[in-house]
Amino acid sequence: MLVTPKGGSYPHTVDGAGVRKVLHELRSRAIENFNGQFKAIFDANGPVPTRGERATARWVLGAVLVYQLTLLHRHEHGLDLRVGLQPFLQAA
Repeated sequence: MLVTPKGGSYPHTVDGAGVRKVLHELRSRAIENFNGQFKAIFDANGPVPTRGERATARWVLGAVLVYQLTLLHRHEHGLDLRVGLQPFLQAA
């Protein structure tokens, strides 16, 4: 059973608190792995090569699109989705 949080002191003891904890840990781990991989591939650990909010948003959106197309291509060809992404993108 999954119950939405109601607030209150920690640790939560209501029904579903354990399920929420597991789901939160899985999501957190997946997001952090994606962020790290994305930043490494597109060299985004420092300042991005754009100026202004609109240009930066456009750059990030383009990077996400290229990342997704790369994963789709690698999936369709049965390649590992996590190994060799940066060299693949640099060769393209």
